[in-house]
Amino acid sequence: MDRNNAPTPTPVCDRLRESGNWNPNWEPVAELDPAWTEKFMAMGITPMVSGVLDAKTIEFISIAVDASCTHMYGPGVRRHIRKALALGATKEEITAVLQCVSVLGIHTMSLAAPILLDELASVSTR
Repeated sequence: MDRNNAPTPTPVCDRLRESGNWNPNWEPVAELDPAWTEKFMAMGITPMVSGVLDAKTIEFISIAVDASCTHMYGPGVRRHIRKALALGATKEEITAVLQCVSVLGIHTMSLAAPILLDELASVSTR
């Protein structure tokens, strides 16, 4: 809502809802600040609708984002896998995307494990 209590237009969010591409977890954010949510969604969707990348590549990226250890959104992974298959993706291509994204979590361990060892060493020398 704006200062005049007029509803904030949200055509991008509305289009995402109508097309089945809206994550319902965004609803509380949209209720709190529809203008910000609209701008955020418009920014996020621009690469997808610009035509720079083909539709199958967009679906691969969407699978990777939704399957990543920092996102883990199962309904999105399923939806984007279905769309990728409909666009001609093979199971091997989708598997490769999932294999690529599966290594993201390893960075947490490769960064944090040495820190943990350092901290444990410093505690044992106190």
